[in-house]
Amino acid sequence: MSSEIQAANTYPHEKNDVQHVGDVKTEANFRQDAMEAESAEFNMTVMEAVKAYPMACFWSFIMSSTIIMEAYCVFLMGSFVALPKFRLDYGIPDGSGGFVIETSWQSALQCGGPVGALIGVFIAGPIAAAIGYRWACIGGLMFLNATIFIMFFANSLGVFFASQLLEGISWGIFIAISPAYCSEIVPMRLRAPATQVLQLFWALGAIIVGGVCYAYQPLLTTAAYRIPTALQWMFPTPLAVLMFLAPESPWWLVRKGRMEQAARSVVRLGRKSLVQPQEAVAMMRRVIDQESHENPSLLELFKGTDLRRTLIVCGIYAAQNLAGNLIANQAVFFFEQAGMDTNTAFALGLITSALQAVFVMGSWGLTTYFGRRTIYLWGTGFNVVMLFALGIAASVGQSTAASNAQAAFGLIVSVWFTFTAAPVSWAVIGETSSIRLRPLTTGVGRASYYIINIPCIFLSSWMLNPTGAALFGKCGYVWGGTALFTLVVAYFCLPEYKGRSYRELDILFRRKVAARKFSKTQINLEEDE
Repeated sequence: MSSEIQAANTYPHEKNDVQHVGDVKTEANFRQDAMEAESAEFNMTVMEAVKAYPMACFWSFIMSSTIIMEAYCVFLMGSFVALPKFRLDYGIPDGSGGFVIETSWQSALQCGGPVGALIGVFIAGPIAAAIGYRWACIGGLMFLNATIFIMFFANSLGVFFASQLLEGISWGIFIAISPAYCSEIVPMRLRAPATQVLQLFWALGAIIVGGVCYAYQPLLTTAAYRIPTALQWMFPTPLAVLMFLAPESPWWLVRKGRMEQAARSVVRLGRKSLVQPQEAVAMMRRVIDQESHENPSLLELFKGTDLRRTLIVCGIYAAQNLAGNLIANQAVFFFEQAGMDTNTAFALGLITSALQAVFVMGSWGLTTYFGRRTIYLWGTGFNVVMLFALGIAASVGQSTAASNAQAAFGLIVSVWFTFTAAPVSWAVIGETSSIRLRPLTTGVGRASYYIINIPCIFLSSWMLNPTGAALFGKCGYVWGGTALFTLVVAYFCLPEYKGRSYRELDILFRRKVAARKFSKTQINLEEDE
């Protein structure tokens, strides 16, 4: 059967587009084009990939920057509970002459966003699958613009909670579609750094909010928290304009049978002299032709080999809450409870965020050359040790040395997480699912993050708050235990994706290859099953 006939049967409404993309006359030639494109990606170095696809790097960078807004608001609420004016306006006496946000409200404020995001991630997958990543992102940005008004004019903790809930819907859309879009528009060698940029922007969002809150925290007027709230408007509109100009993922276009547009998208993403759009589209068709052409549904995520892929994505997302990451999200409050004064706590929070940004950039090369599984296991193992060390430091009595040790271990845990496990997680999330189910898988995976995140926020606030358990640094024992659990599960379940094309990953999952054998299993360029 000729490739033209096959394409017409698969995508009947786009027959002319398929013919126009390339003069592919035989199935053998179609396969040859696909194999040449895949072979070219295998033979590329990282720098060659950057030179061949500079605009793919740029648009991946733009899409990833939407994560700034989630990070900004997550850390904003974490900083507000430590902000003197916010505590004075909405807190209760702490018994020592100051004020503190009640434990239940402290947890609720930090859970509002994740609850909203849980809604967002479930609607993001079907929306992106139907209208594409670009328009889904633009819609989320415009909705966020509107909901920021609610937070800016909030005059009670209940309204702050409602604003977080509504803003969280947009966060869910961004976080669900960004890894999928970034992993699809870049060549294989750039998949890890392109998705790991998400962690960089998370750190940048924390830096921005840390700097803003540090500057305004001495004020004893509502400007101390109104201005940091208003600065959220810096991001949505400019990003919406840029996303309107961005190319759609060629993989999404091929899934829709829009071959001509997919070819144009490939040209826009790379240098014309270095990319072959006909071959690239053929490679995408080869992978997608092995999948069902029915409209994807959530139920498919939990059937056959897709169940395993869904569980890996859900597990890697959920594990982000269990390896001490919540210490980073509440860094300022943690440092205060460790014995630092307010100025020092805010300064240390800002230093932590700055170090995270630096270490995230260092992780790009680390993951590219050493792989995902290796870095995740060793990185999580080190954090287990540091978390238990934090617990021990908090158990030796109250002293300046003990407080400094707790602050140091808390900082190390927060920074090391963004050097190893966190950025690796984004690469795994972007690579694990099948192409067809990717928007749905990343959405459901992120939902698992929030399902674990919400009770963990309550637990973390309760452990740190003086009106709760008042464990302070002893929370290291709890997070050390949960991190150890994630390490054991990852050892048996997390495969190695380094140097694998999407075709190879599909074959490995269909063959049910054990996670520890992924890196050693050979897949020939000619194989489809």
